[in-house]
Amino acid sequence: MKKKEVTIYDLAKELNFSPSTISRALNNHKSIGKKTTKEVQKTAARLGYRPNTLAASLRSNKSKTIGIMIARINSPFMSTLISGIEDAARRGNYNVLISQSNESYENEVNNAKALYDSRVGGLIVSLAMETKDTSHFKQFLEKNIPVVFVDRVPKEFNSYRVIIDNYAAGYRAAKHLIEQGCTRIAHFAGAQHVEVYKLRKKGYVDALQESGLEVDESLIIKLKTLSLEEGSEAMENLLNMERPPNGLFSANDTAAVGAILLAKQKGIRIPQDLAIIGFNDDPVTSIVEPSLSTVSHPARKMGELSAQKILEHSRDNLGSSISEITMLDTEVIVRDSSRRKPS
Repeated sequence: MKKKEVTIYDLAKELNFSPSTISRALNNHKSIGKKTTKEVQKTAARLGYRPNTLAASLRSNKSKTIGIMIARINSPFMSTLISGIEDAARRGNYNVLISQSNESYENEVNNAKALYDSRVGGLIVSLAMETKDTSHFKQFLEKNIPVVFVDRVPKEFNSYRVIIDNYAAGYRAAKHLIEQGCTRIAHFAGAQHVEVYKLRKKGYVDALQESGLEVDESLIIKLKTLSLEEGSEAMENLLNMERPPNGLFSANDTAAVGAILLAKQKGIRIPQDLAIIGFNDDPVTSIVEPSLSTVSHPARKMGELSAQKILEHSRDNLGSSISEITMLDTEVIVRDSSRRKPS
């Protein structure tokens, strides 16, 4: 026989307190004394009371849950981002619901609807590679549910954003290769409607032009997902050119590793013949041989700040028409794949 759920009314009867006192004690309300709060919570645990979070969210039209929408959970950057979000959410007594789009716009739209219907109290989003239209997020703002875009953000959307300076990071990555003596530098670019990849490419282009180097469009390879396989295939095509590059800046680490593996198979010496730098500082950068130079990407900090924006918004009962940008610093991390000169 199914055991009956224990309610606050059962706890009130057991302890001879009013249901409102029980409710406040369970929520650690400051109007209830510590002794009473401890007694109520101890009894609730003994009787197996479970709070009805669904009912609470129906009453308030929101829950103490943060929805997370990302492209791929198996990405080291994204998994670290989630870890940062969870840490901050837990400190604020919030839970998280995680969904992944697998870079699909259609999946992202469906995930947004599912999280909206779940009455999340806030939403943290890193856009799918395919996403160009962000109208599916307007429903959250209409209900004063804060939306924080992190890393992959829309160019125009009235909400919170937690980002890095992708232009400056791309510029510094290309500049590093130039300082190492590279004169013909290729670039693995992500989808150019995605702002982060567009800005990294612009930084690369400006660094070349400032240094008096040719911007050869045939050396700029646009990759759909910046995968290991795409990086390997693109590198093979570059090496088959009449004038192959002697430097490569990849918009992520995964495609850069693919390039390293292919180049080594072809007998190319790294960094002597080809200096390579990636982006993100994924764990693989220290494992691949030679170790991969990269640009740091403070994923955990970005996650923590994103969750904090949700908590602050809910605590201060702010309106939906907020446009606030938080920008974090990055740095070039020089390793063996690009170190031609002593530092």
